Amino acid sequence: MGLARPSAVVFDMDGLLLDSERLARSTFIRACRAFGWEPDMSVYNLCIGTTFETTERILKDNFGGEFPYDEVAELWETQYHDHALNRPIDLKPGARELLVRLQTLGIPRALVTSTVRSTAIAKLSHADLEGYFAHMICGGETARGKPHPDPYRQATEQLALRPETCWALEDSDNGVRAAHAAGFEVFQIPDLLQPGSEVREFGHHILDDLTAVLALLN
Repeated sequence: MGLARPSAVVFDMDGLLLDSERLARSTFIRACRAFGWEPDMSVYNLCIGTTFETTERILKDNFGGEFPYDEVAELWETQYHDHALNRPIDLKPGARELLVRLQTLGIPRALVTSTVRSTAIAKLSHADLEGYFAHMICGGETARGKPHPDPYRQATEQLALRPETCWALEDSDNGVRAAHAAGFEVFQIPDLLQPGSEVREFGHHILDDLTAVLALLN
């Protein structure tokens, strides 16, 4: 690709570093079915990579007033956090190796996640990744979350770097929208969903896994 090494690399977390999106999806389905609701997963897919507040709005707007949102959300959160807060979530291929390589090269790392800080710290701690990030911007800490650029703009302010010199690594289309709008060099490593046609028009880099990012650095 002929890319210069980045001034910094900003990571998403769920679905990019941690194989947690499958856990979120399976617990959502189980919670819905516990209350007699068979979810339309095309609606759920719109929620991937967004904040808790945006997820609530999407589900309520699309499923309508008959959807038992409060009950489903409470059970979903309980089942998901029972795993996420108490035991490690598997790492995505190449995640640790990439972080170690960036650390060796002295390239700063930041985390931009829609997950609230306490949960993000717990997940990183269980995965033994908490020491790799100089800065973290978490869910609810900016005026707007992904897919808006606010979290990435805050990351550049904390890093004191120009966004065009930094790489952003995302799995979801919503994350890509945020990083692209903030002016980053964007790399997408799809997880549950392949990039949509609208996002592909950005002309960003779409890779198979994080080992491909590692190869670019080497």
